[in-house]
Amino acid sequence: MAKFGIFAIATTLLLLELLAVATHADLEANFYAKSCPKAEKIVQDYVYKHIPNAPSLAAALIRMHFHDCFVRGCDASVLLNTTASTGNQTERVAIPNQTLRGFGFIDGVKALLEAECPGVVSCADVIALVARDSVVATGGPFWNVPTGRRDGVISNASEALAQIPAPTSNFTTLQTDFANKGLDLKDLVLLSGAHTIGISHCTSFDTRLYNFTGVGDQDPALDSEYAANLKANKCKFINSTVIVEMDPGSFRTFDLSYYKLVLKRRGLFQSDAALLTDSRTKSFITQILDGSLNNFYQEFASSMEKMGRVGVKTGSVGEIRTHCAVVNS
Repeated sequence: MAKFGIFAIATTLLLLELLAVATHADLEANFYAKSCPKAEKIVQDYVYKHIPNAPSLAAALIRMHFHDCFVRGCDASVLLNTTASTGNQTERVAIPNQTLRGFGFIDGVKALLEAECPGVVSCADVIALVARDSVVATGGPFWNVPTGRRDGVISNASEALAQIPAPTSNFTTLQTDFANKGLDLKDLVLLSGAHTIGISHCTSFDTRLYNFTGVGDQDPALDSEYAANLKANKCKFINSTVIVEMDPGSFRTFDLSYYKLVLKRRGLFQSDAALLTDSRTKSFITQILDGSLNNFYQEFASSMEKMGRVGVKTGSVGEIRTHCAVVNS
């Protein structure tokens, strides 16, 4: 009996492992080649037409992809509206997502896809493809986006608040949050590199300037000269909604300058500074800076593809939403 029990357990574990592999295998390059052959070209054309006129959206769209994947996997649950009929507060209204932008952009792409191939291309795949194409459109790295994701039907604000890494996170919290999604410390450093483009509101980091430990002090991990500059110019007051470049002087260029700033203790967020508090992540930053921009692009691409596979729904799980903001009736 004991031997049979061990065999049964081993068999069950093997089946679970095979199931996990199969789930990942369901994402594939050119998933829509037969069902909607123009799908990826439609996405790309829309992005390439509009992003040059609004390049700051590239950072917003990659952030949306990140926030989506960290809650219930990459299933477009971040796009769902709160509905009066259910009263359920969705991810979209959660504090981490209240500054997300680009929902209208996603809707614009989805409308074209529905006109071409009704009910075929998921909103989850739209987010993943748009994030990649918008970064490429601004001169940033390309990464593979295997498709075949399906859309989730559940979205809870409380889960977003609990699972999306906060700009105030310390190293231990970041490590745990990423490990929970199957991402390691190298992924943490590489994906943080997306901060090389985009902007932030002072409210995301002003505690570091004015009240770090609750007694009106400044975060000693933040370069004092940089902090003084922020206080004198962009973030003169606590709770200011003024916008600050995350990578000053280079916030529209996908380059290595973010990592240089982090080493100078000039990363805006506590989560940026946290990368210096562990020898492993600090070493990864040094390795990135010692390498070439092309090498960083390749490594970043690998981590983005890995993140894009987190918790995906495939096969008959979930649905293909007609409108990204609401589940199908």
